[in-house]
Amino acid sequence: MSSPVISIQRPPQNVTDILLAASAHSSSSILFAEGDVEPVIESGLRHAEFRLDARHYKHASFAERLLQCLRSLKVPTWLSPEITPQDIRIYKVSGSLTNAVFFVSSSLQEPRTVLLRIYGPSSGSLISRPRELHTLHILSSQYHIGPRVFGTFENGRVEEYFDSTTLTASDLRDPKISRWIGARMAELHSVDIEAVEDTSPDNRGEGKGWEIGVKKNVKSWIHPAREVLALPTVSENLRAEFDLDGFKRDWDVYMQWLASVDDVQRGSRRVYAHNDTQYGNLLLLNSRIENLPEHRQLIVVDFEYASPNPASFDIANHFHEWTANYHSDTPHILDHTRYPTKDERSNFYLAYLEHSTVSPDSGPLTKFELLGMMPDLEKQAREDVENNVEEPEFDYIAYAQCRMAGFRRERLSYLA
Repeated sequence: MSSPVISIQRPPQNVTDILLAASAHSSSSILFAEGDVEPVIESGLRHAEFRLDARHYKHASFAERLLQCLRSLKVPTWLSPEITPQDIRIYKVSGSLTNAVFFVSSSLQEPRTVLLRIYGPSSGSLISRPRELHTLHILSSQYHIGPRVFGTFENGRVEEYFDSTTLTASDLRDPKISRWIGARMAELHSVDIEAVEDTSPDNRGEGKGWEIGVKKNVKSWIHPAREVLALPTVSENLRAEFDLDGFKRDWDVYMQWLASVDDVQRGSRRVYAHNDTQYGNLLLLNSRIENLPEHRQLIVVDFEYASPNPASFDIANHFHEWTANYHSDTPHILDHTRYPTKDERSNFYLAYLEHSTVSPDSGPLTKFELLGMMPDLEKQAREDVENNVEEPEFDYIAYAQCRMAGFRRERLSYLA
């Protein structure tokens, strides 16, 4: 049977609607009303005109409809007529206003497990689903990075499943795994931005065909963040602590300073960045594949926030993730004493440079630190918004407070 749900009376049309809907209720499970999500289609991918209701994933009718969808998409190993809905096993991994994720397998030996993703009603508020789908398709089909997308349906998609284990907070500190992360990040940073952004010869390059994500995101998130802090449930003390007017002034000053030291050819060169390499988005294959380079046992997933950015931003953001433990009793608290040491950062840098298109003699070793504050600035704005559109078990406001404290602490050392 279904769990308690957030009751959304009408399809949210914008961020404000979603914030109001989420702020009025609290729950550990999210209702996905049919019709809330517009279909997302990508050229080169099969599309099935099926709509799946995540609320009914335990019902026999859901399994029957899902099997029809998998066959319509011609998902490998799922075409056999011997497979029946009764053979299907559906395991719910997560659920929020953004996604419901399931592992789909069979009691029979043949069909391979696949990942089923059903979009939630807030899919378009913070994440561009068409952009995300295009990114996944280009990265997997042209660069063999991330999961393959087998196809889409009216309110979701079917992806490749990896038999793997998600990294833990302590895994990030393992020198070998840290080198693998550096190598994988360098490979992603070697992707042609123009290919992913799908630009034309007339609008290629920064400021024409695309803009770096950190600038664009802070610009687009600052207004919704103000709306969140204006909600009646937010205290005056909290509004004063965040001081978004001060945040905006600090951001402008920081960007002006950064422009004076920015080196777009080396550490701050523009790359296609993941922007969210926390340990939960890094998978380690359970079985080593023959002839696969050692570092490619590590799989990077969840490209919702991927965009062009300075290379140093992506690396600095990853280093900030060392300070987090999202599976502790206080997952929103960041411990800055866990930030990687100079030796730990050097270990990462060397692996990054070894697999990078930038030669070591012009490497970004001194430039990675320049953007150390940018993740805190961007995350602070983003978490203000997500506090009201994601599941309430995680305290996004407190997390944003930690990020803001980190920015203010580092600002003193950079801009003193």
